[in-house]
Amino acid sequence: MKVVLSQYAGFCDGVAGAYEKVKEIAGNPETRKPIFVLGSLVHNNDVMGRVEEMGIKKIDFAGSIGEVADKITDKIGTLVITAHGIGPRIFKIAKERGIDVVDTTCPKVMKAQRLAKVFSDRGYQIIIIGEKKHKEVQGILRWANKNAQVVSSREDIEELNLDADKRIAVVSQTTQNKDLVDELAGFILKKYPEAEILDTVCMTTKNRQEEIRKIARENDAVFVIGAKESSNSNRLFEIAKSINDKSYFIERLTDIKKEWLNGVRSVGVTAGASSPQWVIDEVVEYFRLVK
Repeated sequence: MKVVLSQYAGFCDGVAGAYEKVKEIAGNPETRKPIFVLGSLVHNNDVMGRVEEMGIKKIDFAGSIGEVADKITDKIGTLVITAHGIGPRIFKIAKERGIDVVDTTCPKVMKAQRLAKVFSDRGYQIIIIGEKKHKEVQGILRWANKNAQVVSSREDIEELNLDADKRIAVVSQTTQNKDLVDELAGFILKKYPEAEILDTVCMTTKNRQEEIRKIARENDAVFVIGAKESSNSNRLFEIAKSINDKSYFIERLTDIKKEWLNGVRSVGVTAGASSPQWVIDEVVEYFRLVK
């Protein structure tokens, strides 16, 4: 069977950097133990399994920031901030409790956070395009001093009640569908023509999304590898499915059903930013052996 693998499949620079940093500190005898990661380092169960094998434990990120803060005690030696980022309060709490912090926030996410803070400090009203409950969005919201509104649809924008006489800045979740961001930014400009649109969608995310459209058009079936919790993987699947009805979302090789390949002569494969290379390799090898 013909297999077309996306050149952008797998770990992005931010996720790869976070994973390598965690491996480094886990093997460094000078790192204060025990090591805890605040939530999932990446949204992938296979990767998190390997992180746990390094002796690194996970702090459940469920609940309010106050509830999360209560879990950060002096029993922690080193606290790892994930690639999704977090608000500034956690850094302050860790410092007060004498806990070392290793910040693996993706540089692209950090850019969105800092822009939200800078413009909020200047008195701008902030609009964040993204998923309200997503960890990255919550972090950006807190860097904006909660002086922000989160929108994910045209209906959300219609319900906005901002002061049109005050300045407005718009940032977006880095892993959002670029077409959706552009569409919603257009609606925002119709309502608030003076709003400043700040492009914070990750370039790798843009490239993945552009490429999956081509892959979906040119192959009989498409497989998107990623975890259900992965925002960027879900965006890839939504795009593929809108073009090719034979698009499937899987986390690993064992999720593939043989009947999906009936009559299929070529498959396109892509993977979200949290999908490890070893999982991608297994899936691609499987397809190459199919007659």
